[in-house]
Amino acid sequence: MRLNSQDIHTRFRRHAVRVTRQRAAIYQALAETTSHPTANELYQTVKRQHPMISRNTVYYTLGVLRQAGLVQEVNVGHEVARFDGNVTVHHHLICLGCSQIVDVMDEALNQLAVSDGQARGFRILGHRVEFHGYCAGCQRAKLDAPQRSRQEH
Repeated sequence: MRLNSQDIHTRFRRHAVRVTRQRAAIYQALAETTSHPTANELYQTVKRQHPMISRNTVYYTLGVLRQAGLVQEVNVGHEVARFDGNVTVHHHLICLGCSQIVDVMDEALNQLAVSDGQARGFRILGHRVEFHGYCAGCQRAKLDAPQRSRQEH
């Protein structure tokens, strides 16, 4: 989703986040991608436009934005945290091969609920459904691997 600077300023003010050029650039880069990048990947992206930005600034800003509810951390089965600029209710497909994360927008999944008996006194505030498997590219690679090994022998 393409955001202009006014949209970013409005969102930051609504969530009581101080606006700086670097924070806005980090937020914009994250909001404009669906790839769920790591902090380091965001750093590499933002550094092209802001060469003086530091990794620490990116990490700190992601923490501020997460605390404010402007971004979410997606850390499922990955060695490093990944971030999502889409904070609307949605779910994920997660590839066990390449670690790709794909958004799933499905109203039926949004309606899932736990019965009071199953909740065991928990006050549930939300939920996220994750589907784990292999993306089309990893499935193809897995199918091609035995063929390549037979051809090499």
